[in-house]
Amino acid sequence: MELLITQKNGVCELKFNRPNVFNSFNRAMALALQVALDNCANDKEVRAIVLTGEGKAFCAGQDLAEATDPNGPELQSIVGEHYNPIIRRIREIEKPVIAAVNGVAAGAGANIALACDITIAKESASFIQAFSKIGLIPDSGGTFFLPRIVGMQKALGLMMTGDKVGAKDAEAMNMIYKSVPDDEFEAEVEKLAFGMANMPTRGFGLTKKAVNASFSNDLKQQLDLEETLQTEAGQTYDFTEGVTAFLEKRQPEFKGE
Repeated sequence: MELLITQKNGVCELKFNRPNVFNSFNRAMALALQVALDNCANDKEVRAIVLTGEGKAFCAGQDLAEATDPNGPELQSIVGEHYNPIIRRIREIEKPVIAAVNGVAAGAGANIALACDITIAKESASFIQAFSKIGLIPDSGGTFFLPRIVGMQKALGLMMTGDKVGAKDAEAMNMIYKSVPDDEFEAEVEKLAFGMANMPTRGFGLTKKAVNASFSNDLKQQLDLEETLQTEAGQTYDFTEGVTAFLEKRQPEFKGE
């Protein structure tokens, strides 16, 4: 199986499972991830999603053996049918998506990690915009997200040189949320994922809507959208529970509703 799926305590872990090729994508793994994300979106028991990799790598991007196979998918299909649908699902799913980068994240693997809501990485992990080394442009949303995260100069420098960025440097330039020592990584990911799954995840989904829209809205449009989404959030069970628990001086029990 190209993708290992584990569900526990409201968290669904989706693990890339092609460790012999550093979890590089082939068509089967890309389509399996799309289906798994759809299932997570529709499953009320899933409150948070974790993307990670089996073995030493997170994801090395596209499997070039498939990309150069005369009988394999063409580049247009790889981008249009594999990666673009994955990025859209990650951004549109109304639940937190955490990238747990356990090793190298290169090419599409790096940009899928950057498209997630929160990216946490082992200190030994690294991020590489490897496209320039084979004459391609960054895909999987890389040209959209990376300049917005680190600025045009840094983004173009990383894209054109293909320089490797260690996790600690990635954190320092705000490319990722956090880097953690390797021996603390699994515990930190578990703490983050289970913690988020027990929070008001309906509000997280509305927050994602607002942040996604902010990339194209002007201030007036964004303020109007905040008003609309805040009104919607105020009608949720979790808002009522959160306020009630605060007034009663107890821990809230959120349902993601």
